[in-house]
Amino acid sequence: MEFRIIKSPSEGTLDILRRRMGTNCKTDLDSADAIGLVQGRMIEMICAADIAEKAVGVTVEDVRGSCPQNMILIAIFGDTASVESAIKEIKIKMEEGKTL
Repeated sequence: MEFRIIKSPSEGTLDILRRRMGTNCKTDLDSADAIGLVQGRMIEMICAADIAEKAVGVTVEDVRGSCPQNMILIAIFGDTASVESAIKEIKIKMEEGKTL
């Protein structure tokens, strides 16, 4: 899995995400102080989304795209501390291999 955090995302970055997430996006992107991006296999991303939402007050959205390696991208939205905590918790839980 790969992880990145964008603090104070630019309007251009938010526009890219809006286009990639489409009309099914339920998150108000303008209110997000930070965005955590996590990429991996589908099974990992579903588990990562569950871990993030259970750990702290963040919302998770699927970012659509076409990747020849069948990698999936999720975006974690919230305040900076919450996004950082969610990413940290994903790393810990996935390393431990705990059942969710």
